[in-house]
Amino acid sequence: MTNTFFDAHGRATIEAAMARIIPSDDGTPGAREAGCIDFVERYLSGLDHIFAKPDGSGFEVLEGRVAEAWMRRIEIMRGKYADGIRDLDARSRKHFAAPFKDLSSAEQDEILRAVESGASGEPTTLTVSDGLAGPLGEPALQQTSTEIELDFFPLLVAHTRQGFYADPIYGGNRGQVGWQVIGFPGPASLKDVHEGRYTTLQWFAEGEAEKVREFHDGL
Repeated sequence: MTNTFFDAHGRATIEAAMARIIPSDDGTPGAREAGCIDFVERYLSGLDHIFAKPDGSGFEVLEGRVAEAWMRRIEIMRGKYADGIRDLDARSRKHFAAPFKDLSSAEQDEILRAVESGASGEPTTLTVSDGLAGPLGEPALQQTSTEIELDFFPLLVAHTRQGFYADPIYGGNRGQVGWQVIGFPGPASLKDVHEGRYTTLQWFAEGEAEKVREFHDGL
């Protein structure tokens, strides 16, 4: 990756935290294998990787007021991550005399639960519905708050899940492992979707695919 936001310590800290939110288990890949850290690294690096072009040829160039608004949003999220890394390390050193990245998995889980219990913003329940997120935060699938309204932990959980399931063009879902875990045969590229060689209609909930067809027929 050419564009970076984290220093080496920050990157290792966030990667370790993501690996506890979607852990590897019995051969099933998790956030580390999916490269979720690369997703958030790319996202926070600037304006070059915000909106992928629908033909898969690269990313839209943001300019003017749109670019300014996105940079304000990114700066807010950068601040949340910087503060979050400092908080993780402070808690870790207080309780285990080591930075977060050097703790055992069980110790990292303990720190993350403590952070989660004090987080505000959108719900971050402990209920695991899909078997992927492990014992830590599982935010609502429909995110009603924008990212900048979230505290560090729910923001981290949201970005971990996005990095695991988003199209690989955004930096995560390395080798489409996130899709493979849930049995979703995604497109080879966004270009296949844009040019009509791939459709996700068969993966819609019962009745929803027909609504989409009716909508397009009425255009």
